[in-house]
Amino acid sequence: MTYTTLASALWEAERSYASKNPKSAQAYGQATDHLPGGSTRSSIFVHPFPLFIEKGEGGELTDVDGHVYMDFVSDFTSGIYGKTHPLIRSAIISALDNGLQLGAHSTSESHLASLLCARFPSIDLIRFANSGTEANILAITAALRHTGKRKVVVFEDGYHGSVLSHFELSGSNWGGTHDMKVPFDYLVCPYNDIAGSDRVIQAHSDEIGAILVEPMLGAGGCIPGDIDFLQYLRTKATDIGAALIFDEVQTARLSTGGRQKTLDIVPDMTTLGKFFGGGFAFGAFGGNRSIMQMFDARSSGAISHGGTFNNSPLTMAAGAVAVEKILTEEALADLNQLGDWMRDSLNEAFESKSLPFKMTGLGSINQVHCTLSKDSRTTGLSLLFHKLLGRGYWIAQRGLISLSFAMTRKDVEGFVNAVIGCAEEVGKLAR
Repeated sequence: MTYTTLASALWEAERSYASKNPKSAQAYGQATDHLPGGSTRSSIFVHPFPLFIEKGEGGELTDVDGHVYMDFVSDFTSGIYGKTHPLIRSAIISALDNGLQLGAHSTSESHLASLLCARFPSIDLIRFANSGTEANILAITAALRHTGKRKVVVFEDGYHGSVLSHFELSGSNWGGTHDMKVPFDYLVCPYNDIAGSDRVIQAHSDEIGAILVEPMLGAGGCIPGDIDFLQYLRTKATDIGAALIFDEVQTARLSTGGRQKTLDIVPDMTTLGKFFGGGFAFGAFGGNRSIMQMFDARSSGAISHGGTFNNSPLTMAAGAVAVEKILTEEALADLNQLGDWMRDSLNEAFESKSLPFKMTGLGSINQVHCTLSKDSRTTGLSLLFHKLLGRGYWIAQRGLISLSFAMTRKDVEGFVNAVIGCAEEVGKLAR
């Protein structure tokens, strides 16, 4: 009965959504003429069709039908600066005045590199790429070359980019039911399970060249890695002669040196992406000198790593000003404390009111989960998504919530109240 009631409510919510967004529906129909499924990015697909956004300003989005939403997705953590930031805008304009593409080295490239090396305990040397996906592929390849081994340890529900995911994707959340992978020789271990992981690793210890892990699962549900588990991986990687890689593409925003700094666990390599390009496409991989010096073109037998846009002047300039002047220790601490308050407030309300939701995460990166039976979870979460849209709040349909510097405490307080109200409406249908 619960599922039927929720499904009917979701059907009605989607019907209302469609009637309120005719221009988005039209734009989506036109997009399907040239894009498979009308999209080129699975994670932003929304049933029955996605909203088309006309503009963004500060912490708000305006769609083509004129509706305004407070953005609590923040482009899946990459939009930490909000939609507009004067310092980044100024840096971009200056870079444009000096030439769009130079095809050569620039001082902003080495400046950004120096800033990132200073922030992360594990990074002696760093290379740039164009996405977190690229950074992870390059880090794995470098680790295998350095160790001379072939197997890569990854973890269930881990996501390291569009071709490096290790979970089945939900159709309602991602617009697809299967993932695809670069064909490395993987060993998939259970996350946060020392005993289960150790059984797999011990059985292949002579063959493992890389261990790739998110300090907090991102797309896998914002599940923090246990300190003991991450420390086990550090110790085990050293014991078997493998390179430990921390994917901090998302968790880098949890402190000025990512989660590795807060936990005082130093991996051999770190991958970065998202916001360190100041809003442009960006990726980076770095690590200890013994690994990264393989890319030194002055050495015989150096690894070649090209990429036309690796050091794009716009990205380098925007990234440098963002890291140096915006992503400060104080600003990140304030944002993460606000996220912790939001999560604690919502979980307290969910529990005290017996609502079928919970929130997991760390700092400014969180995810709301529906706790109903397996058959009802996706429906309950989608219904919450549509109800929040009706109140002017944008979250990811899969439940991801990411804060930005454009938000105020008042904005987040309003959001908390809206989530509680919408969760109560869903809860009544689930009883």
